[in-house]
Amino acid sequence: MSRPTGLSQWQQTVSTQLPHLSKPQATVLALWSLGIILAQSCGLSSVAVILAALLDRTETTIREQLRDWCRDGAHKAGAKHGAKRRSLEITACFAPLLRWVVALHPADCRQLALAMDASTLGQRFTILSIHVVIRGCAIPVAWHIVEATRAGAWRPHWEALFRQLEGSVPSDWQVIVTADRGLYAKWLFHAITALGWHPLLRINRQGQYCPADSTVFRPLSQVLTTTGQRWAGAVRCFATKERQLTCTLLARWDKGYKDPWLIVTDVPAERADVAWYGLRAWIEASYKDAKRGGWHWEQTKMTHPRRAERLWLAMAVAMLWVISVGCQAEAMLPVPDLDALPVTHIARQKPQGRRPPRSVSCFRRGRLVIIAALCAGLPLPTGQLLPEPWPKSLDTHVERPSAYRPLSNAA
Repeated sequence: MSRPTGLSQWQQTVSTQLPHLSKPQATVLALWSLGIILAQSCGLSSVAVILAALLDRTETTIREQLRDWCRDGAHKAGAKHGAKRRSLEITACFAPLLRWVVALHPADCRQLALAMDASTLGQRFTILSIHVVIRGCAIPVAWHIVEATRAGAWRPHWEALFRQLEGSVPSDWQVIVTADRGLYAKWLFHAITALGWHPLLRINRQGQYCPADSTVFRPLSQVLTTTGQRWAGAVRCFATKERQLTCTLLARWDKGYKDPWLIVTDVPAERADVAWYGLRAWIEASYKDAKRGGWHWEQTKMTHPRRAERLWLAMAVAMLWVISVGCQAEAMLPVPDLDALPVTHIARQKPQGRRPPRSVSCFRRGRLVIIAALCAGLPLPTGQLLPEPWPKSLDTHVERPSAYRPLSNAA
């Protein structure tokens, strides 16, 4: 059986975008990512079966090649017999991965939205991750996996992840980093601004704030008292001296939301929009895509965090591929022309100016386009990341309850 048209080009793309990888590492990463997409699973056996059939090779050979990807150098095949084997340093991949994401944006784009969060895999792993959010999806670009039951602070891990991403986005880009209430910390705010990026961190209503034109601290619970209100201004948040943060406070409470959004940022009030924080919700879509909606990460049998981190790189590259193809395919869809419809047509009765919900996510659309190309014998497509304008209204982002309990081990 001949190799799929375009597989060599995909291997070359991976090698070009992650130039620090050796040729064998880039080749296996390309195979892992393609196998994950086709099998819709990150399981070793499933990926080995589909790649063996696709490449006309034995499952045993493919499985061992894929398994070696996740192992440390000392545990790779042949290492016990004196053969030199390299361990994949996963942290060295984060900056190139983010630069790859940036390179897939249009030349006139100068904005990037990131979201950070912590998720769990049962009682086995806690994954600290930073994602690029785009068109209802999210692409992981940096992560650290720890044992879920191991005690310890997360601060060193988060600070290391941000250091590893330093310099990976052009300095003239506007980069925002969103995080939910469970991760807020003063040191996190300063770690983000140190990169020249802009934090949008949600805080709880406990505590106090002092407007810049006042010397009196007031309860944060009184910034907004009912739905329909909004407020923005320069403040000092929190009365305790060691916790005080000079920042911009953005507040908004829309109908249908249980609690108001209180967001701290370094962006001046007149240039910031609290609705940008709504982009953070898209990281939840990434968890679904990595698990039951896509790669079925929840079924992994792995127990070693470092091996799991290497598998995550294959999952992230696969996710980057399908989302970029899906973004480009979605952007090419025809725009409905309401002027050609009768005045009484139901489409004219729907609220205008409000983005309709997607019937198919860019993640799923991209995967289907890649599979269709493979079935038709066409070159495997490569896409482009085409972001939508950042939101101006909370109405475009429905806040849904998270499937994961908020974690609060940030400090």
